[in-house]
Amino acid sequence: MKLNISKFFTYALAATFVGLPSMAFAAEGNLKSDDLVGMTFWLISIGMVAATAFFFLETQRVSGKWKTSLTVIGLVTLVAAVHYFYMRDVWVSTGETPIVYRYIDWLITVPLQMVEFYLILAAVGAASSGIFWRLLIGTVVMLLGGYCGEVGYLNAWVGFIIGMAGWLYILYEIFAGEAGKASADKAPESVKSAFSAMRLIVTVGWAIYPIGYFYGYLAGVDTAGAADALNIIYNIADVLNKIAFGVIIWAVAVRESESSS
Repeated sequence: MKLNISKFFTYALAATFVGLPSMAFAAEGNLKSDDLVGMTFWLISIGMVAATAFFFLETQRVSGKWKTSLTVIGLVTLVAAVHYFYMRDVWVSTGETPIVYRYIDWLITVPLQMVEFYLILAAVGAASSGIFWRLLIGTVVMLLGGYCGEVGYLNAWVGFIIGMAGWLYILYEIFAGEAGKASADKAPESVKSAFSAMRLIVTVGWAIYPIGYFYGYLAGVDTAGAADALNIIYNIADVLNKIAFGVIIWAVAVRESESSS
């Protein structure tokens, strides 16, 4: 019965996504063949839909302690997919950077991704609530700094520095803080491997965002060129940092579930 419910939910989800383009305002503009930025928005919005269906269906394949982790990463790609439909239409219709939609997406999805570090450790009994709260605080500081710098509430350099401080705080926690130590000392090898891969994405993959911010707001390039580059950089980063991040969690969940069955 659970499997049928899962399939019904996934199919209903897919049907909802089919209607999303008409719910937005794509009718005001059409994607042009030379609009590389618009193409990346289209490709990623559909990729997020496919990833969401995959992660939700795969919750039926893993053992109970991993279901929450897969459900959460499915929610990450679900929220991202919805926002990418709207971000895509903002770009195609106006040519403007959809800053507000992007940060609303990040304010929901990035904390959920940080929760995943806690969840995979909790699944093997190696996590405390302190890990959850420290990662959440670092995430909020990072995103608020970046948003305030991008929309002009703070000087661009000040917002950049605050955002970097939040990111460095997260890196400290997952490398040298309690989360990093719990992974090294208490987790089985499969979880250590996944934790390390997720940590690599947060280190290398997330580095793409400050590079995009710097190029778009601090490098002094022309406005149109900066907007194009910024959106392409952010879009590519979201593929790596959401879908690839989720695939890592899925892989360890399947491996752990099959080894214990």
